[in-house]
Amino acid sequence: MKKNLMITAVALLTGLSVGAPAQAQDYPVRPVSLLVPYPAGAASDITARAVQGPISKSLGAQVVVENLGGANGALGANRVLNAKADGYTLFQGSPNELILAGLTNKSVTYKPEDFQFVAPVATSPYVVVTRADLGAANVDELIALARQRSVPLTYGSGGAGSMIHLITAALAERTGIALTHIPYRGGAPLITDMAGGQIDFAIMPYQANYDDLRREGRLKIIGTLNRERLAALPDVPSVQESATLKDFNYTIWTAYLVKKGTPAAAVQKLHAAVQASLRDPAARKTLEAQGKILFAPQTLAEGDAFYAEQTAGLADLVRRSGFRGE
Repeated sequence: MKKNLMITAVALLTGLSVGAPAQAQDYPVRPVSLLVPYPAGAASDITARAVQGPISKSLGAQVVVENLGGANGALGANRVLNAKADGYTLFQGSPNELILAGLTNKSVTYKPEDFQFVAPVATSPYVVVTRADLGAANVDELIALARQRSVPLTYGSGGAGSMIHLITAALAERTGIALTHIPYRGGAPLITDMAGGQIDFAIMPYQANYDDLRREGRLKIIGTLNRERLAALPDVPSVQESATLKDFNYTIWTAYLVKKGTPAAAVQKLHAAVQASLRDPAARKTLEAQGKILFAPQTLAEGDAFYAEQTAGLADLVRRSGFRGE
């Protein structure tokens, strides 16, 4: 009897020791949530929908896009960090919610290192957009106009402490101009108000529909913060060509991350799936049509190094902008 009990116990222990790694290797065995920290229909949502299918195909499991906007993306980030670190919640992150939220908002308690970087997707170049009747044809003229006016020009952003806000504050500090900040809950209402002449300008990640609005005469695109002119906007000068903002270059990136502590096997499978999605012709066509510049393949170690470099650089941007969070 004792011998039979001992055999049973050994069998159970052996089964447990084999089962744990086997379970990790079987990942995923249920749908994966792809959490976008902004509303449906926004630029970030377009990215998620473009790669959703190819990631699903590579993983061999359904990927479900979920949208949770609010608090400059921090609500979505917290949702991920409150979930299990099991690889079933994939976060579509950008510098706004991953890095800047904790540097500019004292109520945000998480840190960039609470996330495991999986893979970058694309960068979006910034463009300087103005209302149609603003008397500036390029960024030098915009700055000259701001210096001449007795009432400061108004500019919009996605919220206090957002990357757009900090970049524009750094521009004002560098050039010595006075500007009035108008925060919005997202890019769509900002562009609507600008097209209606209610604010003067904004620095925005480029989207293809901005060029449509430009052709319709509803707004102007007077510059890009990219180092070179954009292929989608060959007639719009880069700030590298300006007299006042040379080397004032910024882009915003999108990447996929999971909660720190996610099993390495799951991270590796997600990494391979995101990389595969960027080779998918339909996904590439959708992303590139929005002016996005896709990342070349990176290893997990290269991704970690990129994330660390961006974290340090954005901390410096906050310092130079003079922003003081509450």
